Amino acid sequence: MVRKPVVSTISKGGYLQGNVNGRLPSLGNKEPPGQEKVQLKRKVTLLRGVSIIIGTIIGAGIFISPKGVLQNTGSVGMSLTIWTVCGVLSLFGALSYAELGTTIKKSGGHYTYILEVFGPLPAFVRVWVELLIIRPAATAVISLAFGRYILEPFFIQCEIPELAIKLITAVGITVVMVLNSMSVSWSARIQIFLTFCKLTAILIIIVPGVMQLIKGQTQNFKDAFSGRDSSITRLPLAFYYGMYAYAGWFYLNFVTEEVENPEKTIPLAICISMAIVTIGYVLTNVAYFTTINAEELLLSNAVAVTFSERLLGNFSLAVPIFVALSCFGSMNGGVFAVSRLFYVASREGHLPEILSMIHVRKHTPLPAVIVLHPLTMIMLFSGDLDSLLNFLSFARWLFIGLAVAGLIYLRYKCPDMHRPFKVPLFIPALFSFTCLFMVALSLYSDPFSTGIGFVITLTGVPAYYLFIIWDKKPRWFRIMSGFLALMPAQACDM
Repeated sequence: MVRKPVVSTISKGGYLQGNVNGRLPSLGNKEPPGQEKVQLKRKVTLLRGVSIIIGTIIGAGIFISPKGVLQNTGSVGMSLTIWTVCGVLSLFGALSYAELGTTIKKSGGHYTYILEVFGPLPAFVRVWVELLIIRPAATAVISLAFGRYILEPFFIQCEIPELAIKLITAVGITVVMVLNSMSVSWSARIQIFLTFCKLTAILIIIVPGVMQLIKGQTQNFKDAFSGRDSSITRLPLAFYYGMYAYAGWFYLNFVTEEVENPEKTIPLAICISMAIVTIGYVLTNVAYFTTINAEELLLSNAVAVTFSERLLGNFSLAVPIFVALSCFGSMNGGVFAVSRLFYVASREGHLPEILSMIHVRKHTPLPAVIVLHPLTMIMLFSGDLDSLLNFLSFARWLFIGLAVAGLIYLRYKCPDMHRPFKVPLFIPALFSFTCLFMVALSLYSDPFSTGIGFVITLTGVPAYYLFIIWDKKPRWFRIMSGFLALMPAQACDM
């Protein structure tokens, strides 16, 4: 049997409170005298929803992924085509998630939808991979970009020491974790500010690029589809780079229970955000190619910095700062959203029950935020994180494709289910097919990295039977599991 958690209350310091049977308390339940009901508040408005999506999507991806997309497509024209296709596909995926989010009104995103449609085993495997690999690796990668760009103005004439990058990165990660532990409102307000910083960074690149086009700087677009040969089998890797840059459109669904009027706010926030991001991304790549040719772009480690140094003169020093703020916003938005996934998974009994506890006064899922910190630090100092992108992308898009396929299944299984927002069936069908096809093809394109991702994903199956199904665990195993589960609580009391 799947364990149904009974979440206890830690009240010595008045810090955390859990919910009986791992569920949020019903509005009809009477609380003991003098105790206030503890639950996550609906504080995510339309503006905050848009800022979460845009603020999480626009990170380091648009500033580092152009090289990866071009490398795996072979030409400027094909590169711009991939960026446009990835934008349209992301919009299709986001619209599908808008229907899922307004139909299944629970936080948790992919995990919740897979759980509702396909059952506990695939859902556990999804959260297992997210906890061990996807979120720590993704946070570490974007954090390293933050560390590199924020130090860029101080090391203009020399190479930035790797240790300095990792140390400033560790500080940035810690600040994000503390911020998300302290206040939902402040985290959301800072996210709104950082979203405007991101859009400013994009405009700093787009406006000079458009001026270059007006001046007739179009030489890099002549014979746009000619270039070095690139096999069609490398397109999945270009797709991964492009979709990595667009990743983040699904994060609002992780906090559905905190969204005001989710039936209207979620679809509207998704449509506004995806239109802004797709147009901005394509124009940014066009702007790059007005000044940098394909060969120069492939040699650059920081495309935005190379572009700004050529066109903006002394003002180019502002670009690394804006890019660093952009990365910080993605770190903040990702931690804010994914901590809710762990919180929901704990309520369902798939993670230690301590992770479903909420801070009594701050109303934040404090342990679910804290558990990310050590895992991300391990990833940060474990070596080269760029190699993680392919196999974390393998797991991410496999399960997103599966979740969207679940929407199609629900249409046939539950045709009378209330759907405040409904998309044409071809949208989820095309999106899920593309995701699953690219995931399968990537096993051929890069068998080592994606093979590692596949193996790590499969380890979730024995883990499910070991930690969830197996009832007769030895006493030493239960004691050790209980100690590990209480570590976040001990950190909260410090």
